[in-house]
Amino acid sequence: MNKKTITLENKETYAYQEYNKDKLETLILIHGNMSSGVHFEPIIGELGDYHLLIPDLRGFGDSSYEKPIESLENFSDDVKRFMDELSIKKAHLAGWSTGGGVALKFAAKYPENTKKVILIESASHRGYPIPKKDASGQVKPGEFYHEKEAMALDPVQVAPVQKALEDGNSDFMKMVWQQTIYNVKKPDEDALKRYIKETMKQRNLIDVDWALMNFNMSNTPNGVSEGDGTITDIKADILAIHGDKDLVIPKPMFDELCNALQSVNAQEFENVSHSPITDIPETLAETIKTFLNG
Repeated sequence: MNKKTITLENKETYAYQEYNKDKLETLILIHGNMSSGVHFEPIIGELGDYHLLIPDLRGFGDSSYEKPIESLENFSDDVKRFMDELSIKKAHLAGWSTGGGVALKFAAKYPENTKKVILIESASHRGYPIPKKDASGQVKPGEFYHEKEAMALDPVQVAPVQKALEDGNSDFMKMVWQQTIYNVKKPDEDALKRYIKETMKQRNLIDVDWALMNFNMSNTPNGVSEGDGTITDIKADILAIHGDKDLVIPKPMFDELCNALQSVNAQEFENVSHSPITDIPETLAETIKTFLNG
């Protein structure tokens, strides 16, 4: 696994992987929070029919973080700058988790540069609000943080993860992944070590969590932001994938996203976690290829 680097128009340095450069169809894989492009490793070999571009988003992996992001749209704009630097006019996009939100915003803002979109256990178009907790860590139903500084102190979803990143506590991060993401099939020890090493490179957790809370492409409030209605700007065909053992994206969140899309092929898999990339790599890749070739 060798990463290349390229300087974007906004002076950020993008680290990325590139495979099958001779293929005509370009597929950009967009990773999620607490990860990097390396986490797509299990399906790279299965997608040999496509020119694969797999960037580390700004502030993740080996990419720079010169200017903090304020929204998922900032990530989408970086992907567009990345395509411009490589003279790629149009591409398929596959976004995993938070990367799904990035792909949605890209498809809405840059329809002329978007072919088809694959959403893998994607964040909803209405974001991912983090509810307030009481002193014991219990959720306060219907109450959400409205200041980034307050959210950063969340005792369950944010502060412990941020502290682990600051302290270099990879054992804690490994536990988080095994309990919440790799809860069906765990990667082998060497692969898990590589993935956690990439996770520990993140420098933007608070900014990304805040961006996710405020992300809302619908036309109804999500408890934090009003919504901009841009979900209706998406014209691309979309494949949405969800596993029944996903502990991160609940089924109602997946359903509300699918119901908001104009052209969606929704596929659900049994005994699959938030990471079908590691649970069912061959099946996932075949599902993607069938959709793109259809």
